[in-house]
Amino acid sequence: MIRKNQRFLTQLYILTDFVFIQLAFILAWWLKFESGLIPYEQPLPIEIYAFWSVVYGVISILVGILASFYSPKRRKRFADEVLKIIQVHFTSLVILLSLMFFVKQVHISRYYLAIYICLNLLFIMLYRYFLKRSLKQLRRKGYNKQFVLIIGAGSLGRKFHDNLRLYPELGYEIIGFLDDNQEWDDAEEGRYSPILGTVNQLEAILESKLVDEVVLALPLDAHSRYAKIIACCEKAGVRTLIIPDFFDYLPARPYFDNFAGMPLINVRDIPLDLAGNRLVKRAFDIVFSIAAIIITLPVMLFVVVGIKLTSPGPVIFKQERMGLNRRIFQMYKFRSMKVLPEGTVDTGWTTENDPRRTRFGAFIRKTSIDELPQFFNVLAGHMSVVGPRPERPYFVEQFREEVPKYMVKHHVRPGITGWAQTHGLRGDTSIEERIQHDIFYIENWSMLLDIKIILRTIIHGFVNKNAY
Repeated sequence: MIRKNQRFLTQLYILTDFVFIQLAFILAWWLKFESGLIPYEQPLPIEIYAFWSVVYGVISILVGILASFYSPKRRKRFADEVLKIIQVHFTSLVILLSLMFFVKQVHISRYYLAIYICLNLLFIMLYRYFLKRSLKQLRRKGYNKQFVLIIGAGSLGRKFHDNLRLYPELGYEIIGFLDDNQEWDDAEEGRYSPILGTVNQLEAILESKLVDEVVLALPLDAHSRYAKIIACCEKAGVRTLIIPDFFDYLPARPYFDNFAGMPLINVRDIPLDLAGNRLVKRAFDIVFSIAAIIITLPVMLFVVVGIKLTSPGPVIFKQERMGLNRRIFQMYKFRSMKVLPEGTVDTGWTTENDPRRTRFGAFIRKTSIDELPQFFNVLAGHMSVVGPRPERPYFVEQFREEVPKYMVKHHVRPGITGWAQTHGLRGDTSIEERIQHDIFYIENWSMLLDIKIILRTIIHGFVNKNAY
């Protein structure tokens, strides 16, 4: 049975979206035409603006319905919702402008429209965020629950049971398992939900108990039973979810593709494979790097003078690193060490109290100031502001054999800072942990995550106790 509260939430979202769109209209009108903050010519009557605001509200809701914007969001991240909000309202704006042009309504203030759209996005993002937080708190307290039945009490089912209990804010309650062979021992009896019967008793269980979702956690050799189980769930109006027995090989958010008319699971879904996402990230990198270079120019001039006064040799140190698609590039840094004799190959790690460092070099390494020239790498397209840190080819060849999934990091541009670095994984720290964080970043990339990483880098400071 499908829970009525989900339909109520969908209706609430639609109604509240429409209300906030009209509130945005009222505030945008006041700011543009009543506040005196913005110069304006004689506006059209407010009734015309109100009419088009109602039209926009209807358009955005229809676009949202077509884009599955009002589908259940219990399991979705807020970052995904923000992207969907932007997509829906951008599409709605294009439709509105096309419609206004068609009926020759061309005298609506452009400043008003800009304010109106910005307020729409702001209001809807804010109320969605606080509503999502409130619903999570209510679910923690036992309200708005959905009830789950797990078919399969083997290792797969037990792992899903344990994982789901780590997220009480999702509001799921496991009513039990169905399994043909498994029985709980004394230790498992208190740890897991009860086994309610065998798989053949599914129809009776669905009729006698309140079940919202059935999760299939069966081994691959039970594949032949899936059709009957799914048909039984659909007859009862219950959603069916399948955990593949090979889930350990899949990313956190698997992507289903279509190839030669057959559905396929993409083992490594990377958001930055999409051209639109790459374009947005690249535009942000260019703008941010130019701003960073301008802001830090006095610091860079100070470092240039410091290096020249304290150590003979070039100011910029260039080193080969492996980047996007395993391409080699020259990464720039301010030189912090003594110049190596000609012909010497550097294949060692920098250690604490490394005798190769200059006194001034130790300072700029500790404060990460030596990394500033990498903004020029970003402008050249070798790097991104945020991404996995690049490594020397010598060490890449070593780590690719020793660290599982190490080479996945080369599916995206390397960065000046990254998810691993904001968790303290810099310098002499675990390569395995760094790769786990890098893969999380690659699979879960969004502009909001990039901004979060940049803010954490700034707030937590640039001093690194592991930087020698």
